[in-house]
Amino acid sequence: MNRQLSNTFVVLGLLISLFASAQAPSNRISREDYINKYKDLAIKEMKRTGIPASITMAQGILESDNGNSNLARKSNNHFGIKCHSDWNGKRVYHHDDRRNECFRKYKTVYESYLDHSAFLVDKKRYASLFELKTTDYKGWAKGLKKAGYATDPHYAKRLIQIIEENKLYQLDTKSKKRSSKNEAIKTTPSKSSKKSVDNFTINPFNSHEVGYNNGVKYIKTTKGDTFEGISEEFGMQPWEIYKYNDLPNTANIDKYRHLYIQTKRGKAHKKHEYHMVKKGETLHYISQKYGIKLKKLKRFNNIKGDNNPKAGTRLNLRRRAK
Repeated sequence: MNRQLSNTFVVLGLLISLFASAQAPSNRISREDYINKYKDLAIKEMKRTGIPASITMAQGILESDNGNSNLARKSNNHFGIKCHSDWNGKRVYHHDDRRNECFRKYKTVYESYLDHSAFLVDKKRYASLFELKTTDYKGWAKGLKKAGYATDPHYAKRLIQIIEENKLYQLDTKSKKRSSKNEAIKTTPSKSSKKSVDNFTINPFNSHEVGYNNGVKYIKTTKGDTFEGISEEFGMQPWEIYKYNDLPNTANIDKYRHLYIQTKRGKAHKKHEYHMVKKGETLHYISQKYGIKLKKLKRFNNIKGDNNPKAGTRLNLRRRAK
């Protein structure tokens, strides 16, 4: 009798095991398939924002387990981005570093990739990464870890390993040569027939082209634009467009070729330590050119009021004059 029961349990165990295997997901995505499916999107985002495609792919692979994690499958969150205080979209809750942590939920994987780009571009703690070349995947990986993207102490090493094992660095050369996103804006129309060095890229949700100067988003104005229209297009409050560009609310938009759609930096890019003032240049013009707040420019150079410097004056762009 005991032997019969024992045999019965063995048979039941085998049946349960076979049933579980039959119910297990059979559509698990391989790493190769994941790369082939999303590499073009990563390259597109690299061209649009300057984030290396290899980094985007490696983070997607690592954070989503090649698209197989519950968070990726059920919520289209491929980068493990948590809600944070500025998130107004849908939410889901998963155990991570702590129990029931809040994560962002997206309608599509595409939205997850777009939000990953926006997350890095908009957060000040990642600003220094955009001073690196798109081919410097090691610098980006280490910078992400240093900036606190993940708590894993080996995060940078794991990203680099994924990139090198799968030769993802090849994706970083898949875009045409483009100007540095930290070049100062050319704020006057060029008479040359050569292409402008302004780095404009396409934002899929807006009609204006979006570029980056000193790590700050800006757009090129076109005939018929209004401050109110631009604010509405980019989901800003009406006062924001004036504040970001150090302008009064009575300003004439026709006088400005470029407008920032997020706050300027506290100092210029490290490539620009100072500026030699030319005839006709104003403090506002210079602050717009280098993507630096007007009040910071004044403070660096001990300038009070609205007095504009004379031609030939050397202005500090990154630190206060001694």
